[in-house]
Amino acid sequence: MKWTTTVIVVAVALAALALTVAVALLVRLVRARRDLRRAGLPTGPRWVFWGAVVYFLLPTDLLPDPIYLDDIGVLLLALRSLRGSFDGPNRHESSL
Repeated sequence: MKWTTTVIVVAVALAALALTVAVALLVRLVRARRDLRRAGLPTGPRWVFWGAVVYFLLPTDLLPDPIYLDDIGVLLLALRSLRGSFDGPNRHESSL
């Protein structure tokens, strides 16, 4: 196999892996929000959730779409926001 073919195959494999991670995070974000809503718990600002979903689905990103690192980052921040709204501001005080 030529060098360029090897580089292309590795790049495609890495892009597929990044896409898989991003889709898994999107599913996790949707499930977490759904579970919090079913439990009657706060889910944080709606725009954080929907902004992350729209950013993932739109083809225009900070980085080109074969590189899903920015999408992964946005989804992780949205998950953290959901977790933060669930834990509440007094989470650290209760452990003292």
